[in-house]
Amino acid sequence: MPTEPDVITGADLGAVEQAVRYELATLHFGLADGGRAAEGVLPWVEGEGAHGRLLGCWQTEHGPLGRLFVLRSFDDDGELAAERTRARRSNAPFGADPGGAVTDLSLASFAPFPYVPPVRPGEFGKVYEIRDYHLRPGGLPPTIEAWRGALPARHVIDPLTVVMYALDGPARIVHIWPFSGLDERVEIRRDLAARGIWPPAGAPEQILAAQSSMAWPTSFSPLH
Repeated sequence: MPTEPDVITGADLGAVEQAVRYELATLHFGLADGGRAAEGVLPWVEGEGAHGRLLGCWQTEHGPLGRLFVLRSFDDDGELAAERTRARRSNAPFGADPGGAVTDLSLASFAPFPYVPPVRPGEFGKVYEIRDYHLRPGGLPPTIEAWRGALPARHVIDPLTVVMYALDGPARIVHIWPFSGLDERVEIRRDLAARGIWPPAGAPEQILAAQSSMAWPTSFSPLH
């Protein structure tokens, strides 16, 4: 599996890369039921009629507890829509059946920033940070442009897994970053701020609310 990230230059990618869509599923479970909740992921994403590709599965340890995040990619809107229809018609998507370990489930659809390469599996970090920003109305275009200028320099130092914007609901972006550990995360972020590399100029002003979850890959996560 690759261990080196793709290059990000800030230039828009081709139509095929920009057509990629993502689903971020959030599975809720009781604090003692993480293992049982994770058991339902592979049967769902690899089951009969499934679409898309599993990229990552992480369990939270900091931030909201009792959560699994499952990231999948799809070739385009049509493939994502077909998988969403499959979920709506299922009695137990991701194993969320009555009495099971999964007590709640949310599915959110995203498109990548136009200059960010498709996510590929590999060995990139022992812990992943999943940051979720609720933007002000109209805040997405200036955020994309602010990141365009600043992300290439950060990506060289601190490689990005993905940054993507929500296709429905309020203006929202989610970005995911791998780290070798929590201490490394703190050191990198302090260094980036001290050197003026991050955050992107003008981007924080677009954020209405932000939350961060630190999550560890499950044993079967392609991103780890």
